[in-house]
Amino acid sequence: MLTGASLLAALAADRLLGEVSRFHPLVGFGCLADRVERHARQWMHVRNARPEAESDAARQRRLGTLAWAVLVIPPTAVLWALLAVSGEVIAAVSGIVVLYFCIGWRSLIEHAGAVAGPLANGDLRRARQQLGRIVSRDTAELDSDSVARAAVESVLENGSDAVLAPLFWFVVAGAPGVLCYRLSNTLDAMWGYRNARFLHFGRAAARADDVLNWLPARCCAFSYAVVGQWRSAVHCWRTQAALCDSPNAGPVMASGAGSLGIVLGGAARYDTVEHWRPILGQGRPVRPADIGRALSLLGRAIAVWIALILLCELLL
Repeated sequence: MLTGASLLAALAADRLLGEVSRFHPLVGFGCLADRVERHARQWMHVRNARPEAESDAARQRRLGTLAWAVLVIPPTAVLWALLAVSGEVIAAVSGIVVLYFCIGWRSLIEHAGAVAGPLANGDLRRARQQLGRIVSRDTAELDSDSVARAAVESVLENGSDAVLAPLFWFVVAGAPGVLCYRLSNTLDAMWGYRNARFLHFGRAAARADDVLNWLPARCCAFSYAVVGQWRSAVHCWRTQAALCDSPNAGPVMASGAGSLGIVLGGAARYDTVEHWRPILGQGRPVRPADIGRALSLLGRAIAVWIALILLCELLL
């Protein structure tokens, strides 16, 4: 029962306390990652420009891999060593604390609610501003339905990355596992862009995140189907997931959209350049009220995970 109890305690702490407003460990880790990346570029004399020679690209890939290893492996190993020599109570408490800092359920609820509230009140300008805090696309010219669609997509995808995947790795590998996942996921969020600056340097971070998220993302997609419209979710997952560039976002988004009976994707503007995202799901277009429905879907999926984990511990 120890793992299930730790999950419940960490989730309860997250819902009651939310993210700490100052001195969050992941914020400090992000600052450290920025410094490491800057020093790496100074060392190889590459300053935010696409390399012209193949040797420069290879050097960036090697240095990016080394930077990922330096930032992720030592903290994970140190935590594992400390827990190995700790007593059971200290290890359990430490696991709860680590998991609490690695999940973002309440933060996701608050950020999505900050978009849904202004939309419900007809304040589109405020909704666009709040949406800009959780998505990387340009939001200044989005209409109400487009804002709602982007918010729903963020809830579904981050429900996997920031909530269910940390729970998965905590169950599989304890506090060191969830720490390794969360640090790797943070580096992917910072370095995993296909642009001139990170195309080569961030490749290792992007690949590591793909590997660590592969099974959790599919467990999340299955969970969305179980707690929503099963047939539609499974159909969309099977027929549409491969349309996405991301091997993990595809199953999650397709299953989530199908489960909610809505359609996601379409045109989106990033850095003033319009991109076409594949159409996922089936049913009607997204409405502002679907933001709350997406959060509810995630909440039911979390409840199913906790119930299954507790049941397995009771039986085993």
